[in-house]
Amino acid sequence: MNTPTTSQCPFHAKRDATRDGHRPPPSHPPAGTWPPGPPAGLTGWRLLRRMSRDLLGTLAQWQHTYGDIVHVRTFPEHTIVLTDPQLARELLVTHHDSLIRWERATNLFAQLHGHSVLTSEGDAWRHKRHTLQPGFTPKAVQTFVPSVAAATAAALDQWPSHDSRWPVESALTSLTMDVIVRMMFSEAIGEHARLAEHAVRMASEAANAEFYWPASWPDWMPWKRAKRQAIRVLKALVERHLQARLALPDDAWPDDLLSRLLRLHRESAAMWPLQAVRDECMTTFLAGHETTAATLTWWAWCMAANPQAQAAARVEVSEVLQGRVPGADARTTLPWLTQTLEETLRLYPAAPVLINRRALRPIELGPWRVPARTLFMLPMQLMQHDARWFPDPTAFKPERFAREAAHAERGAWSPFGAGPRVCLGQHLAMAEMTVIAAMLLQRYTLSVPEDMAAPRAVLKVTLRPEKPLHLAIAAV
Repeated sequence: MNTPTTSQCPFHAKRDATRDGHRPPPSHPPAGTWPPGPPAGLTGWRLLRRMSRDLLGTLAQWQHTYGDIVHVRTFPEHTIVLTDPQLARELLVTHHDSLIRWERATNLFAQLHGHSVLTSEGDAWRHKRHTLQPGFTPKAVQTFVPSVAAATAAALDQWPSHDSRWPVESALTSLTMDVIVRMMFSEAIGEHARLAEHAVRMASEAANAEFYWPASWPDWMPWKRAKRQAIRVLKALVERHLQARLALPDDAWPDDLLSRLLRLHRESAAMWPLQAVRDECMTTFLAGHETTAATLTWWAWCMAANPQAQAAARVEVSEVLQGRVPGADARTTLPWLTQTLEETLRLYPAAPVLINRRALRPIELGPWRVPARTLFMLPMQLMQHDARWFPDPTAFKPERFAREAAHAERGAWSPFGAGPRVCLGQHLAMAEMTVIAAMLLQRYTLSVPEDMAAPRAVLKVTLRPEKPLHLAIAAV
């Protein structure tokens, strides 16, 4: 089935008709046809090369040229790039039982995450998700706030009172690592922070480089030494804490995530073997700090580049907290600060492209019928940068998220995904980021160093600045 080059994306023809929330009955093209997309040539592998160099830029260009439903043929795969918010949400919510995550991505992630809730499918995933969900509800997350505040206070005590080029990205990454380690293991990360930070960066870069090819060289190849070492470092971090906990009597275990997982192991070793405990610890550590660190890094940039928004957030923090440490109600009592974080997530979503989905059976999306085995790619950042949903989309405007503001079309802002596989830690991430941001503004002013250009965002599994971000800081 070849990609047509002249058919018009039906999204544009129906957009006006869907403003009232009602869609006209779909008119399906003949069987065997695909939505428009870039010419693939013999194999389409040159399209993979383009995506590997600049995924987000390439997808944006294709959206501009072909519309919101784009067919990309890269032998042996057919991929649909979907940037219609309604259809994206329909796919993730209505059709979730017809999807699995892209096997290539889950296999690469499994090298570190094992068979955790991130990489599992089917009944195994449902059991893990159902078991872990109670520990990540908004109410459960409140119990972690004191640990977040304690870790943040300890980190900020080490920051200088003034620095014209403070390595804010590295400092925030170390802080979020310490936060998640305290939540998981009831201990500070201490001297292991720098080593773990380097290992995460090496593992992420290695995984990102391999996403675009149908197969990988074995990890024992000589040029993969840095990846092997990074994986060893991260697995040793988890194993060290696991063995230390097992050496304690059960009644001496602190109430943290590791103890909760080990109690599951005690109750059902068949369902929760120690390897499953290790896998969930690894996923919680990596996902629990990396996405938060990336978002806080971009938030710091947005604050430095928008001093009026920063000043308004500081005034709110000062008036509401009056020098106190933020509590579990920080998100509701600090609405403007929360809006600055939500706007940061719009501009710089930590996961700008969700893990691809594979269709297990034929799926109807709008006027198109796509066969089983089709892959779906959902670039959430493109939807969040679309002027149809967010006027002046490149501007930093936290007021977009005010309670009284007109809201964008449902599904247009989904930095944590949607549907049953929405990010398990979304409430924890938002609470943690709000506490850290408030405490940072209580102590420091952020500004852009002289002659510094805006950082270029690049995808390294998460969205990060191309070069490590440094900002000027000064004590309030």
